[in-house]
Amino acid sequence: MKRVLSQSEGKIEPSSKGLTETCGQTTIGFPDDLSLIGAVGVPATYTDLRLEEVPEMGYNPLAEPSRGEICVRGKTLFSGYYKNPELTKEVMIDGWFHTGDIGEITPNGVLIIIDRKKNIFKLSQGEYVAAEYLEKVYSSTSIIEDIWVYGDSYRSMLVAVVTPHKDNTQKWAMLNGIKGSISEICALKELHDYILQELKLAAERNKLRGFEHIRGIVLDPAPFDIEKDLVTATMKKKRLQMLKYYQVEIEQVYKNLAEIKK
Repeated sequence: MKRVLSQSEGKIEPSSKGLTETCGQTTIGFPDDLSLIGAVGVPATYTDLRLEEVPEMGYNPLAEPSRGEICVRGKTLFSGYYKNPELTKEVMIDGWFHTGDIGEITPNGVLIIIDRKKNIFKLSQGEYVAAEYLEKVYSSTSIIEDIWVYGDSYRSMLVAVVTPHKDNTQKWAMLNGIKGSISEICALKELHDYILQELKLAAERNKLRGFEHIRGIVLDPAPFDIEKDLVTATMKKKRLQMLKYYQVEIEQVYKNLAEIKK
């Protein structure tokens, strides 16, 4: 799904926005137009803009409001990254440069940047976190089947929702003389502490920085699946839906961490 905007002629104004890859301006803002406050403007001369669907984040350019990844095409676009054909191939698809920014197009054709596709967010101390990278690192832990890393700009610590690997979790329980269903095992504090220790070891092994360490977890024996609307058909996490689904448990984890800190 996509929505395209273009402007074949226009006047360059001082307030323009662009990227290195677009060799300068992509959109134009007009200082005397109050409707452009908080926006990046409208397409510049010889520039096409397109919004592309990002289903795992719930963004659809054909919905209201129209939202999706901002893609750019035009005469000022770069030809590729220097000596990096793989990265060029990743961002250049059918002549469109995929910026990684999530935009919203207003009814009067103005573009607003509202999010990042690559799931980079900032913690309260100002550090940026790449959630997908951390999930890949932590997923290497054998006791973990899947993991969703969460943080926001109002907190200084990361937490996660973990789906334990069923067989390995049952092996751990057997070795520790614990009996019960996978749901009963996941409710045990001993398993929470063990998984947190394993996450810490994975972080140290991969030389993660302190703020990238997981400080608290929610254990869910059930997988992230389509039925719960937590992943797309291609198994990409719907992060906004994940937050809604686990909001209560996440808040409790942060509350517990705050108590420990005292």
